[in-house]
Formats: sequence, C-alpha cells, structure tokens
Amino acid sequence: MPQSNDLTKMTFDSGMVSVGLGDTPISTAVAQTGSVISYRGYSIKDLAEHSTYEEVAYLLIYGKLPNSKELAAYQARLSKLRELPPEIRSILEHIPMSAHPIDVLRTGASMMGTLELEGEQGRSTAHVADRLIATMTSMLPYWYLFANRKHRIATQSEERSIAGHFLRLLKGRSPDETFTQALDTILVLYAEHEFDASTLTARAVASTLADSYSAVTAGISALHGPLQGGAIEAAMELIASFDIPLEAEKSILNMLQSHRLIMGFGNHTYKNGDPRSDIAKGLAEKLSEEKGNTVYFDISERIEQVMMREKGLYPNLDFYAATTYHLCGVPTFMFTPLSAISRTAGWGAHVIEQQRDNRLISPRADYTGPGARKYRHLADRS
Repeated sequence: MPQSNDLTKMTFDSGMVSVGLGDTPISTAVAQTGSVISYRGYSIKDLAEHSTYEEVAYLLIYGKLPNSKELAAYQARLSKLRELPPEIRSILEHIPMSAHPIDVLRTGASMMGTLELEGEQGRSTAHVADRLIATMTSMLPYWYLFANRKHRIATQSEERSIAGHFLRLLKGRSPDETFTQALDTILVLYAEHEFDASTLTARAVASTLADSYSAVTAGISALHGPLQGGAIEAAMELIASFDIPLEAEKSILNMLQSHRLIMGFGNHTYKNGDPRSDIAKGLAEKLSEEKGNTVYFDISERIEQVMMREKGLYPNLDFYAATTYHLCGVPTFMFTPLSAISRTAGWGAHVIEQQRDNRLISPRADYTGPGARKYRHLADRS
C-alpha cells in the first residue's frame, strides 16, 4: 500500500518503548550514568531514605522541596482536604464488595470532578491533585468498611501523614510507627515514573484540554491491567501460594518450563535491575523481622534467586512492595489502588506540565489492512 511521505519517515514501535514523547523536568527513569531514578533531580534513594510522601508530593506538584514551614502548611492542607462530601459517601455505599478497589477510586475521582469543578473557586490543577490525594486516601477504607461491615467511619484523623491516615482508617486504631514509615516509603517509590503507561494516558487526556479530574481518572484506569498496576497483586498471590521456599522453587521452575509469565520480574527500562526494588526488599526484610515471621520474605527471596539463575531477570518494585504492603496489614486487593493514590502526585505534575506547553498527543498508525475496495450495496453482497 502506498504511504504518504510523512509516514515513510516515521519510526513505528507498537509499545512506544523506543519512541520519545518529549522533554520533562519531572523525573527520569534512567540517567546517563546507569539505572537511576530521580524526581526533579533528587535521587529516589535519597528521597526514600530521608523524605516523606508529603515532601515528595509537594516536590512533584509544586516544583521544589518544601522548607519546614511549607511542609507543615502542606500537611495541614492535605489533612483538611480529607473529608468526603456526602455525595461521595453515598456513591461509595452503593459500590458492591465485589468491585475491584481500583474501580472505587476511578468512580470517586470522576464523581469529585462533578462536585468541585476545576477552575471554579480557585481550584487549580495543583489543588485538584491535592484534593484527590487526600480524599482517595479516605475513599478506599470508607468503601471497604461499609461494603464489608455496613460500618460508616469518620474520614478525619489525627494522623499527619497520608500513610498514617490510611492505616488509621483501615484498622480503626493508631498505626505502629514502623509500619507507617514503611508504607510511607513505598508511596514515595511509586509516586512517579516518567512516561509509563498510566502517565502517558493521563497526559494524552490532558492534551485534549480536558479537565485534570478526567486525566487522573484515565491514569487510574490504566493501572487496572495486570501488566502495570495489577502486577503487584499477582505477585502477592504468587508468593502467598507457597508454604516454604523449596516449594516455591519447584513451582517456579515448572512455571518457567510451561512458559508462564512470572509477575514482578523484568522491566524494559532497567538493564541492571529496578533501583527501587532493593529499597522495597530492605523494607520487607525489616518488617518481617519486626513481626518475627520471615516466611513470605524467605519465599520471595528464593523466587528472586531462581528467576536470576534461570532467566537473568531482576525483580521490579512490585515484587517486594507486595510483601511490604502485606506486612503493613493492607489487603492484597488494595495494593494497586494504594499505589494509584501515590501516583496521583506524579500525574498531577504531568498534567500541569502538559497544560503549560500543550500539543495534542496524536500518534500515527501504520495501516496494514486491504487496499482500496469498491463498496457493494447490501443486495449485491453474497
């Protein structure tokens, strides 16, 4: 089939892995020096070790690390934004327990966009991101406890952090500081990841000049599939299916022989391993020792050893983050939506950037269908 001149000059990549979308100062997945992740120039390792999720969210959305006064004001702001409108509570109470929690967040974020219109009453894109981060942290446990027990909870708490507030609402008591800090660190690790599938989806929607609620809702939806957000739940289900490391090794070998996909391993971005994985692994090991039960960690480590030995594959963030979430007391089916809450800071930053220098994202396709055909009327078709 003849192609137009502009198409013949284009490079096609069905997964867009080797196609650059554009420049961004928000984050990098791979630096020139190797596999390094940074948010606005700050190493993910330093941020995970020294900062909090609130600091990172501020950095991503507002462009700089906050000073102590700015951080305190931001934490207070997020705390005030946690309260759910009555309409959102009503919607959540009508979502059945059979729904996946990622659908709960998608529905809640979309509904919020109808109640608090962006651009009205000073609601900037940054405000929308803050509001969604705060309210989605309340939406998830509110829906879960009502759907499971018909129990309505208050959506305010004395906890200053997003991680602490979520655990407080979920468990109904003040969370242990060790587990709050571990969850906070995992949220930092998930907050942003360049132009991955969910971010590209959010930016594509934003490029149409849609409101940022729509963009974030699209980003949440992109995390639903097992090849991105849902992989963490599949990783936990795999780990939890074994009782001892030896059983895990034998089963993984059989799965590999059957050419089955092992979730939580491999990432086209990192040739020498996901730098976030080691941080998550350290957290999983620490929490396992804290609880006095290292079974899941031992199983995870054995699976990692088998995958490296047999396939040369490193674990990605999802693999040990799954064990960490579990040890923090988070139900497996909440892993993906909790990561989506974290990613809202990154999506918000990308939507802001897209709005500042917008161009409609509209990639071309290489047509491979039949050539020109003559239309035949219905009566003439055999």
